[in-house]
Amino acid sequence: MIKLVCWNIAKNHDPWRCLVKNEIRADIALLQEATMPPEDVDLEVDPAPFRDPKTGKGLSRCAIVKLSDRVDVKVKYLTPVPLSCAQDGDFKTTHPGCLAAAIITPPDGDSFYAVSFCPEYEKPHRCTGKMAWDIVDASVHRVISDLSLLIGRQRGHRIIAAGDLTIYHGFGEDKGGFWKGRYDTVFNRMAALGLPFVGPQHPHGRQADPWPPELPEDSKNVPTYCKTFRQNPAAAVHQLDYVFASESMADSVKVRALNRPEEWGPSDHCRIEIEVE
Repeated sequence: MIKLVCWNIAKNHDPWRCLVKNEIRADIALLQEATMPPEDVDLEVDPAPFRDPKTGKGLSRCAIVKLSDRVDVKVKYLTPVPLSCAQDGDFKTTHPGCLAAAIITPPDGDSFYAVSFCPEYEKPHRCTGKMAWDIVDASVHRVISDLSLLIGRQRGHRIIAAGDLTIYHGFGEDKGGFWKGRYDTVFNRMAALGLPFVGPQHPHGRQADPWPPELPEDSKNVPTYCKTFRQNPAAAVHQLDYVFASESMADSVKVRALNRPEEWGPSDHCRIEIEVE
């Protein structure tokens, strides 16, 4: 068995130190909104830069981190190449920093791709008069397009993709309206690629209390996001973090949201534990 942890660390240093302690004994971390780790953190991180090579400005990005000292867990990082200069066969990325990937080889199983994703907010065209809107699903679909290039056959691919999508899952028919239809296209498209949504879902995580009005009563969503760092995780109600796995390995993947207040961790997102048998 190999264990991964998915976590949006919100550009903070304390989560890096939490990863060093590795109390949940994970082998690999799939991070979002990661900035350069502090100097007192000694972990193996994928080689993509944390600074803009032209301006020297710090970057926030997705990252793959090896946490375990087990030498028999092998990690081969894929180098992201901007779409504007990528060639056929490259790991193409439309939005820099929104995607990171590696090939993970467990000691006692077949290799698989591990992917960390996090879209970026976009604004509608100024002519729409809706510049106050934050559009996320457009960027999610670009990330899915880049991710789909890791699929080289119709069946049998082995991919675990996880991260912060910043969209909602499972709106009620009478509550979601316009946005339900748009957000559903994300989960439907992933399923069409052979990457169904595998969690976290109740009972593998604490459910919201009070219950969010936009969700039907039979929803299995579990909150993974606090609106602010000051909000008590016990009051969190929204799930924004999701895990997808190839159909060929979905049955061997267990996903759990570490979303109880005492296990939440130093970020506005909780950690997502992923076990691969």
